[in-house]
Parts: sequence; structure tokens; C-alpha cells
Amino acid sequence: MTKLLILGGTAEARALLGAVSVWPDLHAIMSFAGRTRHPNIDQGILRRGGFGGVDGLTSYLRDESIDVLIDATHPFAARMSMQAEEASNRAGIPRLKLLRPPWAKHPKDRWINVSNTEEAARRLPGLARRVFLTTGHRDLEYFSNLNDIWFLIRTIEPIGQRLPHQACCIQARGPFSEKNEIALLKEYGIDALVTKASGGRLTYAKVAAARALNLPVVMIQRPNPPPGPIVPTVDDALAWLRQDERAA
Repeated sequence: MTKLLILGGTAEARALLGAVSVWPDLHAIMSFAGRTRHPNIDQGILRRGGFGGVDGLTSYLRDESIDVLIDATHPFAARMSMQAEEASNRAGIPRLKLLRPPWAKHPKDRWINVSNTEEAARRLPGLARRVFLTTGHRDLEYFSNLNDIWFLIRTIEPIGQRLPHQACCIQARGPFSEKNEIALLKEYGIDALVTKASGGRLTYAKVAAARALNLPVVMIQRPNPPPGPIVPTVDDALAWLRQDERAA
């Protein structure tokens, strides 16, 4: 029986796990970093928590006799992806990166592309006074000293750190509709969006809503992916698994 480790935390990872769960000669394990409190995965095939860097992940792959690794982490989980690439090489097993396609810019989009969250924060003074911030709860410190800007912050998990001086926090999980996102932006008088170029359909509605309202979008660009094979869809990942009889 082939043992597959899926590094998860994304909708694609859950879809992949669902697809391979019916394969008779494959046993899949889903690993979460632990930030998502309710991943909605069968506990029997769920692993929580970090591995302890490259050495820890390499040991896990060997100790658990993992045959194949698919990295389906978030496009911005660059460190984890690099560790997965190195650990799989050390363990001598094939590794695939499942990386959703990036969003394509529409001619009417007003994107301001920046390289990281710190640069995004630097671009806001003079650009906007009321900002919809959807970068996740780990990067809020970069905005904490912008005292003249009001932030609407949306995260999946509760925020347990210092917030910007003027902020309203809401918790919600996609998918979101463009209609509802437009209504949200209007309700809070938002005049700019800050987000990561995550790609995918689940959170694209906010980008479409900003375009519909002619709002600027400070778009944080993705980090470079790791070397090695990369596919954009779950179907492509399944085809990769089947090739060379990696799995039945």
C-alpha cells in the first residue's frame, strides 16, 4: 500500500484528500500546521502541528514509511514548501507542489503590486483612510502604527495579537459572493483593499468587488515556489499520483 502525506491547510488539499480516500491501495495522511482549529477532517488521517524543520520532517517521512509527499499548502507558505522540497530529497521520495493559479489582472483593476506586507503598509498613507485588510492575522504588526487609517480586518481564526490603533475585526470563512463583498465595502466606507495574491476562487470576490467600486488594491505578490514539479489543479495532482504506478 502506498502511503501519501499531504501538507494541507487549503481547499485544494481537502479536495485532494477526498479524491484519494477511495483509492484502495493508498493510505493518505493530512498534516495541518495547527493554525486552523476546525479543519473538518477525519481524525484518523489527520496530523496536527509542525515537524520541527527539515530534520523533523525528514525523520517523519522515514519513520512513517511515507512513499509520496504532496505539498498543498498556501501559496504564501514559502518556508514550509522549501522544507518539504528538501526533506523529500533527503528521504528519497517523490514530492509534488500543488499550487493554485494566480489571479489574472482585469483591465479595470487598480492593482498596486508590492513585494511583501511591510511594503503594503508603507503604501497606505496618502492612498486611503479606510482599508479592508485581508492579509491574515500573522502580519498585523506592520499596520499597527498607522494611526490615521481605520482598518476592517477579516480573518478565519481569532486574532491574538496587537491590532492597528483603529480597527474593527470580523471572522469569516469563504467562499464569499461579489454581491456580499460589495455590500460589505459600502457598509464600512472602504476606500482601499489590501490582500495577498493568493489565487483561487474562494476569496476572489473581494477583488472583483473592489474593481466594481473602482477601489485601489494593494496586492502582495507571491513568494517564489520551490524547485521541482508543480501542478495547478487537483486533477493534475491525481494524474501525477497515477503516473509510473505511484498509486493504484
